[in-house]
Amino acid sequence: MRAAVMYEAGDVRVEDRPDPKIVNPADAVVRVVAACVCGSDLWPYQSMPAAATGRPMGHEFLGVVEETGADVTGLRAGDLVVAPFTYSDNTCEYCAKGLHISCHNGGRYGFDGVDGGQGEAVRVPYADGTLVKLPVAPDSALLPPLLALSDVMTTGHHGAVTAGVGRGDAVLVVGDGAVGLCAVIAAKRFGAEQIVLAGRHEARTSLGREFGATDVVAERGEEGITRIRDLTGGVDKAIEAVGTRQALDTALGAVLDGGTISRLGVPQYELGPIGPAEFMRNITLTGGASPARAYIPELLPDVLDGTITPGRVFDQTFPLDRTPDAYRAMADRQVLKALIRP
Repeated sequence: MRAAVMYEAGDVRVEDRPDPKIVNPADAVVRVVAACVCGSDLWPYQSMPAAATGRPMGHEFLGVVEETGADVTGLRAGDLVVAPFTYSDNTCEYCAKGLHISCHNGGRYGFDGVDGGQGEAVRVPYADGTLVKLPVAPDSALLPPLLALSDVMTTGHHGAVTAGVGRGDAVLVVGDGAVGLCAVIAAKRFGAEQIVLAGRHEARTSLGREFGATDVVAERGEEGITRIRDLTGGVDKAIEAVGTRQALDTALGAVLDGGTISRLGVPQYELGPIGPAEFMRNITLTGGASPARAYIPELLPDVLDGTITPGRVFDQTFPLDRTPDAYRAMADRQVLKALIRP
């Protein structure tokens, strides 16, 4: 099969790799119908050291089940499924608590002998616990928004859940990438009254307004914090969807004492402000990696009936063999989120 592999920063290749096969009885082989490049893929694209064997890329995909292992009972060949961005057994104590990201038997695509999602097919471990069957045809126009459930929409939703966004809240979303825009959708869905989107890219912030942002702040640093506070008087909740220290500082500067900040961006820093000043303000710092599998059943009906339209974050489609171009386009900010069609 053809699949994308990263060998070092800036070096993504599409090459021939072995076709996936059933290894364990809980496995399924899924023929990929649609995949995409994630904003988090851009971090290794900018910094990954050279690796002789390369790393299979991609963790967001949906496709058709081709084969199942002997222990798989909930799926059969021909089912269209969406894959959360990590696999999980859906039975351990963490999964039972809705924390599938911490599953004892779970893992990540592209590691430990498991295929990446940016390819023609994937062996999915713990298929019954991981994959969610979709009630549409493989050629449905709903594939882009359904693919968003694999990561970006469930991650934006996680930000709103962990921040405790509720009706009437003033909410700040820091970052106009796909996750930040989906966090706007989620905040609107939970009834936030004022949603400030901090971002500088007009096409993206315009989409954010269509998703429900009431205000856009392009300024950064102290100027941005001042502007947000002028607009809101201080926000009740903040969702940080970038992963930089500056983004976290913006959230800390804008949130009211007693407020909550949810971090969704993979942190590109080791140390953050948690000293006496933050202590005296009683700010709750929460968030983390989304347990996407826990949220898909809740969000799926809203995607199917068009209540939410997260598929709009996919603004350009690339064939699989042009996946390197998709990475370059996203890294250069020419594309918000690239959809890949094998």
